[in-house]
Amino acid sequence: MHLTPWHVVGLLATIALIIGVGIYSGRKVRSAADFASGGGKAGAWIVCGAIMGTLVSGQATIGTAQLAFNYGMSAWWFTLGSGIGCLILALGYAAPLRHSGCSTLLQIVSREYGPRAETWGSVLSSIGIFISVVAQILSATALLITIFPVSHLAAALISILLMAVYVMFGGVWGAGMGGVVKLILLYVSAIAGGVLVYGLANGFGGVLETVEHLLVNSPLGALSGVESQQAVHERFTSLIARGASKDIGSGLSLVLGVLSTQTYAQAIWSGKSDRAAKKGALLSACLIPPIGIACILIGLYMRGHCITADEVAALQAVGQSVPEGLIQIESTSQVFPVFVARFMPALFGGVVLGTLFITVVGGGSGLALGMASILVTDIFSRKSARVKGDSRTNLLVTRGTILGILLAAAVVAILVPGAMINDFGFLSMGLRGAVVFLPLCGALWLKGKIPRAFTLTAILAGPIAVLAGNFMNLPFDSLFLGMAVCLVIMAVCLVIMAAGLAVGRHTHDTLSTH
Repeated sequence: MHLTPWHVVGLLATIALIIGVGIYSGRKVRSAADFASGGGKAGAWIVCGAIMGTLVSGQATIGTAQLAFNYGMSAWWFTLGSGIGCLILALGYAAPLRHSGCSTLLQIVSREYGPRAETWGSVLSSIGIFISVVAQILSATALLITIFPVSHLAAALISILLMAVYVMFGGVWGAGMGGVVKLILLYVSAIAGGVLVYGLANGFGGVLETVEHLLVNSPLGALSGVESQQAVHERFTSLIARGASKDIGSGLSLVLGVLSTQTYAQAIWSGKSDRAAKKGALLSACLIPPIGIACILIGLYMRGHCITADEVAALQAVGQSVPEGLIQIESTSQVFPVFVARFMPALFGGVVLGTLFITVVGGGSGLALGMASILVTDIFSRKSARVKGDSRTNLLVTRGTILGILLAAAVVAILVPGAMINDFGFLSMGLRGAVVFLPLCGALWLKGKIPRAFTLTAILAGPIAVLAGNFMNLPFDSLFLGMAVCLVIMAVCLVIMAAGLAVGRHTHDTLSTH
């Protein structure tokens, strides 16, 4: 992809702005509490920025445009599910989390079900978050090698360096303040992209007509499985184009993932009041879904104007000619950045590319912060009195843990450069939901109802079922296999306890009679 000097100026200026915000926010950090939860002093917009700074990442932008390129409106489920998750977080979970007196989700689980549940839950949920960090580094790497002539290794190292600067100095303040700046830039970029698509294609109908013209009147339709106008409409205007169980399941996995992830709970704890925390989550719920719509428009527009390298090879293999006038891209992950470079003014396009990159960087850094908080609070502090008792040591260990997480994730990303980003993301959400969601609900609302042994069994069995489901090629998200296993274990527990109480009452009544 060819960039002009003005593209580079806009991109570097945007990155410099976010780095400056990260360094400035670091001046607000004077303790581990400031770093992990902003000292409980954040307003609604900082809470919103901390949530969106992580949740609106590579999958919500580059991944959504990529999926829309192939399936149209069904690509909305990532941002739609994220918005619904934030709504439930605001209305149902914000106050109970803040009143729990804990600083991690696993601490809440531990208080009800014991330290073993906390330890295993911490390890397994950290693995889930780590997988998502890898996905963000893969996204950032893909974007960098598309824009600049750099290797995968160099791109991965640049990515983690910026992620470290973004969050290590400011913690939640860095993620939150950077998230607010990024939110403004991202909305300007998304609106500009949507308006530009409408202008170029004369509305949504024009976008669809372009897709119809390309697929129905060329051999590409046969390759894509959409050879008629009706088939185009059925695929690209349906929210369940990939099948109801698949698409709705993906949306629900996002809902549970939001409610089960330390990073978003951390944003809630950072609020200066219940009202600020709830308002921040509600703002996120309202602001995230429209970003998905803008990215879908871009993906659809590019479907009518682009051809991938794989499609070119497939046409040539069957002796078909490649349609003229199309933009050739190496892979569908390049849909959004190529649109920006080809159709937006150079300087503004550079700002948008910088925003996309920082979107991915912010997502990865926020997740790394959440994972580090789990490890330091739930594991390291229990092993070391110094880490637990000394605020400066705790802060140093937290920052070192973030750096270690990013380095390890970069190694994995370098080893699997061609991996599917969305596969990593949904697997991560599935693992987090299977580990945390039901035990957390039990700890908040079913106190004393479920014995520790059953909960620990569910914490271990749920993620194993999720991983197994990924190898079984299920027609639905494997998260639900994991959730079903957890539900069965807990339901059996409740039945046994109910039966035990019934027998106890019967015995008591019999003895009383005699």
